[in-house]
Amino acid sequence: MQKLVIRALAVSMAALLTVPAAAATAQSRPEPTAPREFVALRDVDRTILEEMRYTTAHNFIGDPVNGYRQPVCILTRPAAEALRRAQRKLLRQGYSLKVYDCYRPQRAVDHFVAWAKDLDDQRMKAEFYPRVDKANLFADGYIAEKSGHSRGGTVDLTIVKLPARPTRPYRPGQELVPCYYPQDQRFPDNSIDMGTGYDCFDTLSHTLDPRITPEQRANRLLLKNTLEEQGFVNLPEEWWHFTHKPELFPDTYFDFPVSRSSLTPRN
Repeated sequence: MQKLVIRALAVSMAALLTVPAAAATAQSRPEPTAPREFVALRDVDRTILEEMRYTTAHNFIGDPVNGYRQPVCILTRPAAEALRRAQRKLLRQGYSLKVYDCYRPQRAVDHFVAWAKDLDDQRMKAEFYPRVDKANLFADGYIAEKSGHSRGGTVDLTIVKLPARPTRPYRPGQELVPCYYPQDQRFPDNSIDMGTGYDCFDTLSHTLDPRITPEQRANRLLLKNTLEEQGFVNLPEEWWHFTHKPELFPDTYFDFPVSRSSLTPRN
């Protein structure tokens, strides 16, 4: 009988010891890293402005997004070099590109999907989707389970008149203003007037929407035409959204974090 008790205790102790060991293994599992074809945009062109919105609370979720560890724009090298060529042309005209989002990990897309399914969380509705029912975000195409951003060749961006004016930071809890309001009324952005703010879930964000003013149309076309000359293709529903073609990874959705460490050289 005593032997059976001792044996049972030994088995129990072994089981307990395996729990922290398994947890340590899970915690020590290395994060995925980027293929060598990915680069930091700043290493290719330091003059392009970066305002990485998803590292902040100023986005349609209202919190920093999963997977965005640092405010760094990561892209495939062909896309980054194409932006550098576009930037050179704009600089000669007194303008600069400004990126809002570049590579986006799949875990961030999953965060968007989970948020969209939580119909009780409407903290940022007044700014980012005031005329859209959150229950319709999937059906209307504003949220999807996969994003071209996760393939590394898609970028969200705008144009800024030089010299660039600083943009005041967003303060969580501040009064929100609809993203389709006139530029002098919506949240300040040093972008030239594109007719809506960034990530505005509204048909007015469609690149060629007929309701925008002639100046706003000219500004959108300046961005569109400049990028198309360098191989980018615009998403017609979002004036800020462009994908460089051909894509290096047309069928791969990466999940490494947005961080400098994801680009650490591998031996």
